[in-house]
Amino acid sequence: MIDALKEEEIVNKVGGRFKLSTLIQKRLAAINSGARPLVDFRSDDKMEIVVQEILQDKIFLDASNRVVTAADHRPVGGPPEFDLSSL
Repeated sequence: MIDALKEEEIVNKVGGRFKLSTLIQKRLAAINSGARPLVDFRSDDKMEIVVQEILQDKIFLDASNRVVTAADHRPVGGPPEFDLSSL
């Protein structure tokens, strides 16, 4: 068994055990369908690759429980950006 899955850190990072299970399942399906790993982690175990992607914040679930990669994520909302150099 992968040691990281025994820790609460990965569960809390994703938002709970159900979300963790969903994220792992969906990402494994994508990798099995030909998606490339998002981390440089040498392993033949695809589950270990997915766990590393989660731990390195490369993938997460969006509000609709779709897998989103960090590269595709564009922050929405938040405080407005100001150009303070013009003040």
